[in-house]
Amino acid sequence: MALLVLLSLLYSLCVLTITCIPISSFTSSPPSADNVCTLQNSFPPSFVAKGDYVIGGIFPLHYNQEMPDLNGTYKALPVNCNGFDPRAFRWAQTMRLAVEEINQRADLLPNYTLGYKIFDSCAYPLTGQRAALAVLNGLSEDDSPMCQGASPLLAVIGESGSAQSIVVSRILQPFRIPMISYFSSCACLTDRREFPTFFRVIPNDDYQVRVKAIAQLLIRFNWTWVGLVRGDHEYGRFAVQGLLRELQGTKVCVAYQEMIPLLYNRKRALEILEVMRSSSAKVVVVFSAEGEMTPFLRDYMTQNITGIQWVASEAWVTASVFTGSEFYPFLGGTIGFGIRKGHISRLSLYLQTVNPWLYPNNNLVKELWEALYGCNPSPSPGSQLPPCSGQESLLEQHSAYMNTSSPRVAYNVYKAVYAVAYSLHNLLLCQPGTGPFQNNSCAQRKNIHPWQLQYYLQEVTFNIGEEEVNFDLKGDSIPYYDILNWQRGTDGNIEFVNVGLFDGTKPVGEELVIQEDRIMWAGHQSEVPVSVCSASCLPGSRKAVRRGEPVCCFDCVPCDSGKISNQTNSIECTLCPEDFWSNNDRAACIPKKVEFLAYDSLGIALTVISVVGACLTIAVFAVFFYYRKTIIVRVNNSELSFFILFALTLCFLCSLLFIGEPTLWSCLLRHTAFSITFSLCISCILGKTLVVLAAFTATRPGDNIMKWLGPKQQRSIIFISTLIQVVICAAWLIDAPPSPSPNTQYERSKIILECSVGSSIAFWCVLGYIGLQACLCFVLAFLARMLPGNYNEAKSITFSMLIFCAVWLAFIPAYISSPGNYADAVESFAILASSFGLLFCLFAPKCYIMLLKPEKNTKHHLMGK
Repeated sequence: MALLVLLSLLYSLCVLTITCIPISSFTSSPPSADNVCTLQNSFPPSFVAKGDYVIGGIFPLHYNQEMPDLNGTYKALPVNCNGFDPRAFRWAQTMRLAVEEINQRADLLPNYTLGYKIFDSCAYPLTGQRAALAVLNGLSEDDSPMCQGASPLLAVIGESGSAQSIVVSRILQPFRIPMISYFSSCACLTDRREFPTFFRVIPNDDYQVRVKAIAQLLIRFNWTWVGLVRGDHEYGRFAVQGLLRELQGTKVCVAYQEMIPLLYNRKRALEILEVMRSSSAKVVVVFSAEGEMTPFLRDYMTQNITGIQWVASEAWVTASVFTGSEFYPFLGGTIGFGIRKGHISRLSLYLQTVNPWLYPNNNLVKELWEALYGCNPSPSPGSQLPPCSGQESLLEQHSAYMNTSSPRVAYNVYKAVYAVAYSLHNLLLCQPGTGPFQNNSCAQRKNIHPWQLQYYLQEVTFNIGEEEVNFDLKGDSIPYYDILNWQRGTDGNIEFVNVGLFDGTKPVGEELVIQEDRIMWAGHQSEVPVSVCSASCLPGSRKAVRRGEPVCCFDCVPCDSGKISNQTNSIECTLCPEDFWSNNDRAACIPKKVEFLAYDSLGIALTVISVVGACLTIAVFAVFFYYRKTIIVRVNNSELSFFILFALTLCFLCSLLFIGEPTLWSCLLRHTAFSITFSLCISCILGKTLVVLAAFTATRPGDNIMKWLGPKQQRSIIFISTLIQVVICAAWLIDAPPSPSPNTQYERSKIILECSVGSSIAFWCVLGYIGLQACLCFVLAFLARMLPGNYNEAKSITFSMLIFCAVWLAFIPAYISSPGNYADAVESFAILASSFGLLFCLFAPKCYIMLLKPEKNTKHHLMGK
């Protein structure tokens, strides 16, 4: 920017040179005879009117320019401005209207009149500086009194672009002339040290960008992947910087940043358009002025790029040049923040009074007719346009000039002129001795200095319509924005439809009010367009940022088991509480499924087998009781047989304790009941084994070995053997009894409700004691297996103990490795298998003889050997 100012200053000194400066702005010393102003070149104003007090106006009446040869060999030529802007011309006419209204009022500046000088800046800082220097001078050498007395120029209304305003403000600053901008919103202009005389009636970019206007819009519609395009000037640079600051910490990322050259370059513009075409960002935010946007958007239309949702800054969102029907397919749906509209009652009629007949020597009026009608009201040789009368009627269809239904920038111009008028009015009302200046003095009415007017401008407060106008300490006004949407009108042209409001006076977070149902989006769609780098991660997944890419570009990773994300775009998954687990979608924690050996298919099968086993045992008991007087029952100790059958019945029924939801009582009974009943059963078999072994090993008649194994001794052996197991179980229940326990470690997605054994030592002692009994019984029966006899019960006992030991040896690894409720099923199965083994091995042969071979159930047959 410093380089631009330097170049513009050098050029301006070449084009327009004066030999003195208005030293009266700094001192009241009279000028010497040598201080004679000599006008070296001329830059005539577009419009001029004399008055008691003069204000200047600078407007971008053209939006393009061609630079002359600046090689320094010849006298510098003026900049060739082209691209007439009817909209800016309307702004200039609004200033003229406001001055005329003020001069006609009796309550504002009575007995005084305002004059004006309006210049064209061509929307370019270089030409804007030339206009600033020109506005300081008189119209001729005779009309240049700036070297003596106070400056006849009290204030300047301008400029539109921030870059031009920076240049103009710095030119005016040494002369302490206040400047009121109607369209420069760059936040940089709030610096009172650099721009002490700058005011504006448009909100600055701190309100538009830094205080969440566009940022809130992007966040509201979930546009997280956007492109930024700006003009090559301070307005665009500071606006983008402010937006980037505001977007920090939000979910919005910038896909690209591009800059439209100040001197439009079509090659560079096509490069920018190619970036837009190839990017996945479908929302483009543009901070630019109407001048460079016009050729840029025309090139955009020629490239046939579709699907772009434009977000416009206030500098071009109400540009009438884009309202033609040919623009709608490409620009329809544009949304942006526009300057708040106002009402100027006489503006439409006043604009219609401008025609080439009233201003025959004004080239701007001629260019207006050429722009609106495509004809030349002043035919000249070489003209390529057809002639016209110059008396054509200005109609509403000429919206670029005649659009007065919702004036925005023009309304700002209107307010700026009235701000100067009210400030000057207050200055003239000052009573001597009560003034704000040194020694309570007032300004001299015929010798008012601009800095004196600035004091009153800083303090002014007035109303236009229902709007209050004033300036804060930084020269800014109250921030208001209309939210505008470009929609197709009934005639096919684009209309600016108000769909909301941004009110800077409201609390943070409540400034933005939008009627979404009234918005028509790009492509004539009613649904909000999507502009994201990556699609949102649905609940049940989390975002995983791609390395080396912006945070808006990510992959969606499903949550692990046991973790959930119940929000869209979750950064991480949350672990479910201990008693809960994630559902199939990983979107909610649900109570874990409680599992135990229930009465399902497996539980019912085990129950049926248990009941069948118990019934078979009872049936065998009945057979034995029916044949209790036969030799085969009597010789094999019927009492012990009945004890064994009773114990086996209990063993079969014990397996039922392992089925169903574990409770305190079922846990207490499970292992103790089965261990005691099995000990009882094995003790009985051990007693029978001892009897068999003693009976068959007596070698001589009269041996007394059997007297030590009589019925009483047998009962004692059974009682003592069983009592030992009872004592072990009692100690177990007293010290560390089994209890229901939820197991969440084996399978984290379920709660395995099981019976904790309480004491592992006691549990293995119980099993160990049963194993010891079984092994002892097996050894004794194995020793007696070869004893003579047609029916040797030792063989049956040997086989039964062999099956019993095999079952429980297989049980140990199966029990340890079985998950959850299957451990109970394994133990229940082991009980049933060993019980069936004992039942069939011990009693099946005898039942076979009693029921099917009764001829063998005789003493003669039994004692055959």
